[in-house]
Amino acid sequence: MIQKSPSSQNNKQLVFGDVHGAVLLPREMELEKAQNLDLKFQVPDIGKAFQDFIGTREVGEFLSGALAGAMTKAVLAPLETIRTRMVVGVGSRSIPGSFIEVVQQHGWQGLWAGNTINMLRIVPTQAIELGTFEWVKRTMTSTQEKWIRDGDPKLQFGDITLTIPLSWLSPVGLAGASAGIAGTLACHPLEVVKDRLTVRPEDYPNLTVALGKIYKDGGVRALYSGLAPTLVGMLPYSTCYYFMYDKLKTSYCVAKDKKRLNRVEMLLLGAVSGLTASTISFPLEVARKRLMVGALQGKCPPNMAAALAEVIREEGVMGLYRGWGASTLKVMPNSGITWMFYEAWKDILLLERRHL
Repeated sequence: MIQKSPSSQNNKQLVFGDVHGAVLLPREMELEKAQNLDLKFQVPDIGKAFQDFIGTREVGEFLSGALAGAMTKAVLAPLETIRTRMVVGVGSRSIPGSFIEVVQQHGWQGLWAGNTINMLRIVPTQAIELGTFEWVKRTMTSTQEKWIRDGDPKLQFGDITLTIPLSWLSPVGLAGASAGIAGTLACHPLEVVKDRLTVRPEDYPNLTVALGKIYKDGGVRALYSGLAPTLVGMLPYSTCYYFMYDKLKTSYCVAKDKKRLNRVEMLLLGAVSGLTASTISFPLEVARKRLMVGALQGKCPPNMAAALAEVIREEGVMGLYRGWGASTLKVMPNSGITWMFYEAWKDILLLERRHL
């Protein structure tokens, strides 16, 4: 309903209203102007939006991790095969013996057994891990600076105030742990399938057969067999690995008064980081592998502690480091090459280095 306003406001306002009330509107907003409104709908520029998304730092780091992981695994697949066989106790106890055994039994292609699934596993794993590490590190660094400036976060329970001392946390250490957890949760089923293809290629000749047999034997749960010990073993490794590389890189640049590392330095520092992390967490890796492939050998320890005890009982304390040499030969070049490729791809995809 439209009414004219009182005479005192006749030349300034219109009255819009009904039985529930009325609203005064300026004369400039009369209905005839509203009828002439030109409504326009702009179609979003999807192409530009996609380009902006691809150009973000997070996506660049994610893609850099994926490409670095794929290129590294393509080169180092034979070492991964030998390492897995030695860790789980299959075949020869020496690196040369295991190498010859694989070639004799399965031909040269046997050195790349399970490499397809390994590539499918490592691409998302490295992308998720490195992307998560970079994002959590930046976020935690910013948050920690705020805590140091404004004080630690507090919880209020009525009249009681509790201060949570979080400013002491290491952003790099927390980022490393987060990277390991995220990558494991996302890609653990592919790790299970890869180990089956590597250890028993005669029973699991390809990805389709392996998935079918594993699902038939234990359903979806079988694809996550050994998840708990994997997470337990991953935490010290991932935390140490990322922490060591980041701190070594920062300390080296400060000592040498450099803004960035060259490719050779990245390769060496990455190798040292991988060696240190692997040595610290290797007994947990042995126990994890035993749990994951134990069913194939007709014996499966109930938990990680039982697996560790079984190894010590059968092979002594040194059994906890069985396959360490092969693991070192695989981990050191893998870590070094991964970091070298990762930093190189970041330079290409991000166009500039925004942090050390």
